[in-house]
Amino acid sequence: MKAAMLRSVIRRSTTSSAATNTCLSSRGFSSESAPERKVAILGAAGGIGQPLSLLMKLNPLVSRLALYDIAGTPGVAADVSHINTRSEVKGYAADEQLGQALEGSDVVIIPAGVPRKPGMTRDDLFKINAGIVKSLCEAIAKYCPNALVNMISNPVNSTVPIAAEVFKSHGVYDEKRLFGVTTLDVVRAKTFYAGKANVNVADVNVPVIGGHAGVTILPLFSQASPRANLSDEDIKALTKRTQDGGTEVVEAKAGKGSATLSMAYAGAIFADACLKGLNGVPDVVECSYVQSTVTELPFFASKVDEEIEDNKKDTKISMLAYTIKVTSARYRKAPTGNTSVQE
Repeated sequence: MKAAMLRSVIRRSTTSSAATNTCLSSRGFSSESAPERKVAILGAAGGIGQPLSLLMKLNPLVSRLALYDIAGTPGVAADVSHINTRSEVKGYAADEQLGQALEGSDVVIIPAGVPRKPGMTRDDLFKINAGIVKSLCEAIAKYCPNALVNMISNPVNSTVPIAAEVFKSHGVYDEKRLFGVTTLDVVRAKTFYAGKANVNVADVNVPVIGGHAGVTILPLFSQASPRANLSDEDIKALTKRTQDGGTEVVEAKAGKGSATLSMAYAGAIFADACLKGLNGVPDVVECSYVQSTVTELPFFASKVDEEIEDNKKDTKISMLAYTIKVTSARYRKAPTGNTSVQE
């Protein structure tokens, strides 16, 4: 299939007719001329990394694509580089080439680490992936401290705070440039809601807040659009399925994999939002796990406005604050005002 056809499919399947100032306001990749942007993918030879590399190669906002992994990346890079799109692709392998992969990066996406297997908890993942994330973030702090970091490696609830502490220890931490990618929770919530409500999934918006593990995932189906007359039991079932979406895939693959393709799609959507923010596109809003004052928790997933001034000094991100009340198994939001951080 030609790249243009693939991009057309992506745009058709992701374009939303909802207002732009919503949780998933913009889905299709921009086709307008754009400045030079380098994206680095750390863990590019893995189950998420390979399809994510493909999707980022299709994104016209990317001019340079750096693919890094401990092994296997030259082959992935050679394969992806044959696609006739804008970006120049280079593959890097082993520790000694990590710096080259990162230098000059505007966005760094981290899907590196081991995937979930049957019976594994996110605590089990933490014991393995924490060290991987720590070493990668140390390199980011050294070679591209101003990059926007998109954390996919699980457990996101833990790997994002680890990254924050690493950046703090190197004196380069900027909470407005570190994002836990929770977009897959939103993608799942939209899909499941559309099926139950019998509406066009392309028109659906569902805010998902909280965290990125089990019951910390809070899809606000009562705030979904278009509105549907769903029962409390329906809402409860949809919430449960969204929270258990990762386990559903692990079990369906019978222990031979986890959610790689849908995660790559979600990662590409969020990275696209970051690139648009860097390029000055207004009203680009996604849900993300970020440092927050919305609750007493230091990190919380909520709507993030990807309005980023690209002078490496000034960054603006606005988060919509929520208070959550649980009533008859429905999650309802009550706006408590906007909290803006501007440097």
